[in-house]
Amino acid sequence: MPTVETVRGPVDTAELGATLMHEHVFVLSTEHLQNYGAGAWWDEEERVRDAVEKLNELKSLGIDTIVDPTVWGLGRYIPRVQRVAEQTEINIIVATGLYTFDEIPHQYEHRGPGLLLDVPSDPMIDDFTRDIRAGIADTGVKAAFLKCVVETKGLTPGVERNLRACAATHRVTGAPITVHTSSATRAGRLVLDIFRDEGVDLTKVVIGHAGDSNDLDYLTELADAGCLLGMDRFGLDIYNPTANRVDTIVALAQRGYTDRMVLAHDASCYIDYFPGPEAQAAKENIAPNWNFRHISKDVLPMLHDRGVTDEQIRQMLVEAPRRYFE
Repeated sequence: MPTVETVRGPVDTAELGATLMHEHVFVLSTEHLQNYGAGAWWDEEERVRDAVEKLNELKSLGIDTIVDPTVWGLGRYIPRVQRVAEQTEINIIVATGLYTFDEIPHQYEHRGPGLLLDVPSDPMIDDFTRDIRAGIADTGVKAAFLKCVVETKGLTPGVERNLRACAATHRVTGAPITVHTSSATRAGRLVLDIFRDEGVDLTKVVIGHAGDSNDLDYLTELADAGCLLGMDRFGLDIYNPTANRVDTIVALAQRGYTDRMVLAHDASCYIDYFPGPEAQAAKENIAPNWNFRHISKDVLPMLHDRGVTDEQIRQMLVEAPRRYFE
């Protein structure tokens, strides 16, 4: 049987079950946390306990796996996630790559073929490949997919280098790719241009945040190219209200695209964009449904009421994620 790496080790893809394809355990800035968090808004033990409770609740709602695209730029720290994974039955699949809307970090900027420090291979590709093949740092946890970004600034030199580094790593390792995109600027089309040029298997690409758009022509264009559509920000109504997201999924389902959609919230157990009780409360007020429960409790019943069948939901929650990792 084909397997996929999780925080607790390899799992048969047939055992992944219902999978949310874009969730975060923690979104943190290491420097923010180290300099301003302790004693103010961060308690390590409490945050780990809270994460375990939230993921156990998600498991009780019928979700078996979350795919966590937290990479450099979003605060990936695997030892903390390992502590959580040890205390929950949910599978957690982690990523490698780089989260940047513009520039490459200085640690990579000047090193690589033809750069100031002209070395034979791009160190980004070397590091991403090591994360997939050998494991992340000394944790023994292997990344199972790659993460990159095309946002409103488009293909800046840094963004393009990141996409091409992920594409090269994909060619070497076979690992699939998830791309955070700006639907408002139809950034998925830029992804297609670069990945086609790089020889990426587009059936192994999730166009993240495609569900922020209700433009059926744009979405079917991406799906017809082979990509999976990340209908993955349920609860973030500031980008697209839930009712509109449901309308779009229903329309695509009627056109036969349920095998090309995956679901998620892009939520987290804790995100330090909103540090401390007051900011967390404000987040809850602004986006009350931005949590791991929304799809199971609200969205799936809405889809059922609109005629989306159990088999179509299974295609989005089970079959499409399984194929992506096989």
